[in-house]
Amino acid sequence: MRILIVRHGEPDYAHHTLTEKGHQEARALAGYLAEKQITAFYVSPYGRALATAAPVLQSCRKDAEVLFWLHEFDQPMPRSYRGRQMDIPWDWLPQDWTRHPEFFDRNAWYDYPEYVRTGVKERYFLVCRKLDDLLAGYGYVRKGLLYHTEQGNHDTICLICHFGIEIVMLSHLLNFSPVPFWHQLEAQPSSVTEVVTEERVKGTVSFRVLEFGGIEHLHEQGLAPSFSGRFAECYEDPQRH
Repeated sequence: MRILIVRHGEPDYAHHTLTEKGHQEARALAGYLAEKQITAFYVSPYGRALATAAPVLQSCRKDAEVLFWLHEFDQPMPRSYRGRQMDIPWDWLPQDWTRHPEFFDRNAWYDYPEYVRTGVKERYFLVCRKLDDLLAGYGYVRKGLLYHTEQGNHDTICLICHFGIEIVMLSHLLNFSPVPFWHQLEAQPSSVTEVVTEERVKGTVSFRVLEFGGIEHLHEQGLAPSFSGRFAECYEDPQRH
């Protein structure tokens, strides 16, 4: 089985859709995914994901199932940074999140008191359960840290969603804490992450990432990747900090 996790195109957060560049990215993505023989599409209910999905579905001549749990991992966790209110639970300064050794432990990170108090832990495990329910529909049932199948398949499913929730799903499939990867990886807008099953022993399945954040479709169309989601490379640079 193959899972394609797609981040939406460059977002226009104020209007819950895409920028013009984001629409260009989505059109480039559509041509790229049309060649992938995708069995089924699933999409977040947020406008930027739906706008990304629209040309893809038209190109692939498919419908998509909207899954509420695929929306961005934006469980409110209010805090202030430089006088600016920040709500998402995973956008921390490096000197803050790295002070917590439990954040590197896949069995301990979610017990950080603020993650428990604000419902981050509960939301994380809800997403994990929903992902497992989806995979069980394709014959892959989670048991412990691995999956089991009576009969594997070569289906390809595509989930069009958001960076934060992408890392949550990968952390569950691959059994790692999401916190360092939220902060130290970046899936650029419209990028494609490819995950496949491996069945080295009959019936016992693990997942392997073949590509993270691929933007081949942008290169093919001569489009520069968006800076959205990143921070300034040097402090003097004009991008956000």
